[in-house]
Amino acid sequence: MKKTCLMIILVIIMLMAGCSSDEQSKSPQGHTDQEVELTVSAAASLQNALADITEMFEKEHPHVKINYNFGASGALKQQISQGAPVDLFFSAAEDKFDQLVKEGLIENESRIDLVGNELVLIVPRDSNQRISTFKDLPQAQNISIGTPESVPAGKYAKETLESLHIWESVKEKVVYAKDVRQVLTYVETGNVDAGVVYKTDALSSSKVKLAATADEATHAPIIYPAGVLKNSTHLQEAQLFYEYLQNETSMQIFAKYGFKGVH
Repeated sequence: MKKTCLMIILVIIMLMAGCSSDEQSKSPQGHTDQEVELTVSAAASLQNALADITEMFEKEHPHVKINYNFGASGALKQQISQGAPVDLFFSAAEDKFDQLVKEGLIENESRIDLVGNELVLIVPRDSNQRISTFKDLPQAQNISIGTPESVPAGKYAKETLESLHIWESVKEKVVYAKDVRQVLTYVETGNVDAGVVYKTDALSSSKVKLAATADEATHAPIIYPAGVLKNSTHLQEAQLFYEYLQNETSMQIFAKYGFKGVH
């Protein structure tokens, strides 16, 4: 009889401990308090805006840490296609993102075209070159754009120069860069006479002057889609951050850094 009572007491204690542990593992929002790290692959041009957004997100959700892999959207897309463990992709071009949807790595329903951007021509702040429009580029000794095959800003830049019928006269002067941030650095340091980047990059630097803005009709629309990877190991937290990127506060931060709304 004593053995039976002891067994019953032990079972009750174990059940109570299990319930207590289960309750402690969940926050009021239903998210586990266990620390989770998310990997977000994002276009280099998003770096400053995402730094501010992430700081706020992690204060509100201290159990989630965001790790970024910034780079050219084409290179990031290639990494994901080859199996890189990524929870969320934030691209600077729709075509790179759409390829992952076609490959079945992102559900089309789990994507949103979040922000837009503009393409601009920049020159060093202390430049004495008379470059104030895209059509002035043939007189430059060298210019920098992102590699068109992997850097969306480079693809848009080439489209613009072709549309203005000056690509053939400048293509031998082009210094290709791995992403828009590298283009910005080349111009800041005076290693090139001019560069083509996003407006958001130009606004982030006091070492360059914005010489001209490309007519939107000269290149494909600059849209930044974001979405959660189907094979994310932390789908709940990835979805949480995906939704956070869309809230009013986040959109105000994007606007502060020069991004445009697309809706």
